Amino acid sequence: MATIASRVQQATRADAITGRYDAWLLIGGLAMLAFGTVMVASASFPEAVSNGKSPFYFLEHHVVFLIGGMFLAWSLMRTELKDIESWSKLLPLACIALLLVVAVPGLGVTVKGARRWINLGITRFQPVEVVKLLMIVWLASYLVRFRDEVNGTWKAMLKAILVACVMGAILLVVQKDFGSTALLLAITAVMLVLGGVHMPRMLMPAILLMPALALMILMEPYRMKRLVSYLNPWEDPLGSGYQLTNALMAIGRGEFWGVGLGGSVQKLSYLPEAHTDFIMAVISEELGFVGVCAVISMYMLVVGRAFVIGLKCVEMRRFFAGFCAFGIGTWIALQAFISIGVNLGLLPTKGLTLPFISYGGSSLLATCAALGLLLRVSYELTRAERQVAIRRGEVAATPQAPEITMPSMNSVRTAADDARAAVAHNLGKLMRRGRSSGDQQRRRIEPVLGKERELDKVDRE
Repeated sequence: MATIASRVQQATRADAITGRYDAWLLIGGLAMLAFGTVMVASASFPEAVSNGKSPFYFLEHHVVFLIGGMFLAWSLMRTELKDIESWSKLLPLACIALLLVVAVPGLGVTVKGARRWINLGITRFQPVEVVKLLMIVWLASYLVRFRDEVNGTWKAMLKAILVACVMGAILLVVQKDFGSTALLLAITAVMLVLGGVHMPRMLMPAILLMPALALMILMEPYRMKRLVSYLNPWEDPLGSGYQLTNALMAIGRGEFWGVGLGGSVQKLSYLPEAHTDFIMAVISEELGFVGVCAVISMYMLVVGRAFVIGLKCVEMRRFFAGFCAFGIGTWIALQAFISIGVNLGLLPTKGLTLPFISYGGSSLLATCAALGLLLRVSYELTRAERQVAIRRGEVAATPQAPEITMPSMNSVRTAADDARAAVAHNLGKLMRRGRSSGDQQRRRIEPVLGKERELDKVDRE
C-alpha cells in the first residue's frame, strides 16, 4: 500500500500537464526579426528619401507589420493543433480563392507588370505568402488522413500534386509568379517524400513537370532575359544584368568585416529593391562575410530545430504536428536559399524576400505566423513527452505554472481493486494447479501491484 500511495502522490491529471516552448527556436526567430528590423532601417532610407517620404517611412511600416505578425504568432502559440487540423480540409478552396482575388477589378493591384497584390485601402497584401502556410497545413493533414494510400497508391499521391499544380497554374497565368510556383511545388514534393511516398513513383510526376516549367520560362521573354543575364550579367551591366552586377559589387566591397552598418554605397539608388529582394547584398556590404555567416547560422538554427521537433513528433506518432514542422522548415530553408542564391549570383533573379529579414508586410505576417505555429508544435510535443513520462512513472509530477491536481479517491479505490483481483486470480490458479499435480512440486506466486512475480521454490514438507 505504501507503493500505491507513493505512486498516487506522483500522479497528475493529463489535462493539467503543460508544455514548454522550444527556447532555441524562439531565440533564433526573435534574433532574425530584430536583425531584420535593423537592416530594413539601414537599407530603406535612401529609397524613402528619393520618393519624397520620411527617411523612416519603410521602417515605420515594417514595425507595424512586425507587431501584427507577433500578434498572429502569439495567437497561434495559444491555439490547439487539433483545432487547426479540424479546419484543414477547407484550406485548398481558401487558397484558390485568395489567389483568384487579385483578378477582381478594383481589388487586384498591378505592380511592375505583375498582378500579385490586393488593395486593402491602407496597404497592399500579397496573398501567395499566406497560401504557402495554408498549403503546408493542408498537406500535413492530408498526409495524416491518407498516409497509407499516399505510400501505396498513385491516386492519393497525384491528388496532392494536382492541388499544388492548380495553384501553380493560377500563379503563372494570373499573377505571373514563377518563383512562388516553383517554391510551392518544391514544398509539396519534399513533404510527400518525408511523408513516406514511394520514391520511384514520385520521380515520374517530377520528370513530367520539368519540361512544363521549362516551357513556361521560354514563353515569357523577360524570364529568358533573366536567365541569360544570370549566366553572364557583365555582358549587359546597365540593362538586364543591372541588379545582379550591383549586388555582386556590394558583396565584393564588403570583404570580410564589411564597411560598417549604414555605410553601404550600393543602396544609394544604385541597387534596386535594396530593402526587399536584395537586402542580403546590403548585409554583405555593410557586415561583410561575418554578417553573411551570422545570417546563415540563424537560418540553420531555426530550420534545424524545426526538423528536430518534427522528427520527435513523428516518433511519438503525432504526425500532423510533425508534418507541419517539416513543411515550415522546408519553406523557410528553400526560400532563404533562393533569396541568398539570387543575391550571390548562384540562381537567376527572382522576386522572393528573405524570410524574417526583408521588408514586406505580407511576407513578415506569414513567416511570423509560421514561427508561432512551429512554437505551438514544440509546446504540444513537450507536453506529450511529460504526460508519457508521468504515466510510465519515469519522472515525478513537479509543480508547474498550471496547478497540479491530485487524483480522486476513485482512482485509489480502482488501484486497490485491481490489486485484490490480481491476488484472487493468482490464488485460484495456485489451487487448481495443486489439485491437478498432486504431490508434484508447487510454485508460490507473489503478486506485486497487479504483476506476477514467480519465485521457484520447492516445498519440502
